[in-house]
Amino acid sequence: MIILLVLLLLLLAVSYICYRMVFFVPKQNTEDVISVPDTEQYALYKNECVKMIKNVLDIPYEEVWIQADDGIRLFGKYYETSPGAPLQIMFHGYRSAGERDFCGGLPCAIERGYNVLMVDQRAHGKSGGKCLTFGIKERYDCLTWINYAVERFGTETEIFLYGLSMGAATVLMATELELPSNVKAVVADCGYSSPADIVKKVMKDRHYPVWLLYPVVRLGGIVFGGFDMESAGASGAMINCRIPVLFIHGEDDRFVPCDMSRENFRLCASEKKRILTVPGAAHGISYMVDKITYLKELDSFLESISQ
Repeated sequence: MIILLVLLLLLLAVSYICYRMVFFVPKQNTEDVISVPDTEQYALYKNECVKMIKNVLDIPYEEVWIQADDGIRLFGKYYETSPGAPLQIMFHGYRSAGERDFCGGLPCAIERGYNVLMVDQRAHGKSGGKCLTFGIKERYDCLTWINYAVERFGTETEIFLYGLSMGAATVLMATELELPSNVKAVVADCGYSSPADIVKKVMKDRHYPVWLLYPVVRLGGIVFGGFDMESAGASGAMINCRIPVLFIHGEDDRFVPCDMSRENFRLCASEKKRILTVPGAAHGISYMVDKITYLKELDSFLESISQ
């Protein structure tokens, strides 16, 4: 009995360490927001990205606070171009920030006359919580932001969901919820197929024994994070998706494989779906690699929805 108890305590201790490594989000500061990965894939675009991030940080905004279903306070920045304009709600990625992930997308949206609500995902930025859930709980936060927008701006205001990486998975997973009819479309840039798939993929990249470690990581999420990684996924949500979706992915993405967006696209049941893959683009920088094609496809997609 004592041996079993020791083994159980050891398992819980290891699962807690895994929880901290995978799901816990350290406190962020401005330097974290401005930082760009220091790898050869990003080197060519690093200086331009940093400049764009700093420019975005200088754009005036209104602070917005709402409360998630589980009581966590969520923070967002509202950028208004004109009252009644279509609204883009933007969701950043894993341990990132909207100012970094949408340093190109935010100015482009404003220039095109959209109002923008750029949110801090739970456990990030000014939002409350210490644990991210790869979209499991974030999809409900997405719905809460949508309901806030409908209450504030009315049912006639067109809403577009825009996510990058974990944010892309979040908005794709949110489509399986009961969304208001004025949510017109989703843009999913480099999203993964499911939380379980991306965690296993990263483990393989780092040469960890997936068969041994993944169950412990999953246990950490269940016990200490209050969620199960296998309870939802983007690819599963796509089977019943009826909302128009534009999938975007860099073909040289070494973090979230481009094939994950291809799978999501293949499974998507929407009659209005498109996919753009950008040759040579690493994770999250398809816009930087080919701005012309990126914006042409994005504009064409959004205009087709508004017609």
